[in-house]
Amino acid sequence: MRKNSIKYSRMNGEVQREISRIIAQEIKDPRIHPMTSVLSVEVTPDLKYAKVFVSVLGSEEEKENTKAGLKSAASHVRSQLAKSLNLRNTPELTFIMDDSIEYGIQMSKRIDELNLSHDREEEE
Repeated sequence: MRKNSIKYSRMNGEVQREISRIIAQEIKDPRIHPMTSVLSVEVTPDLKYAKVFVSVLGSEEEKENTKAGLKSAASHVRSQLAKSLNLRNTPELTFIMDDSIEYGIQMSKRIDELNLSHDREEEE
């Protein structure tokens, strides 16, 4: 399977949706923060490995706890993934923390602050 094929991108999307569902509904680990989102998944073409990019809206301690919880639950997530998706191989999961949503929120706040200060300067 080529990396830029439609089938490959569909596979990544399906694995992402299923992992999101498993994390939200089936994992009961208290370390995993409720505001955990699966942003994207990159499955290797041979379906042996998958990088799961995860975002957590919370403090640094909550992010570290969530990462530890996901790492310990990886085998359970993988087994649930195997039951729900009919794949030749079930990929070994690696969870990677992604701060892009948090970065976007910070940049949006900065832009709003700049616009507000610019509007005040124009009024004076």
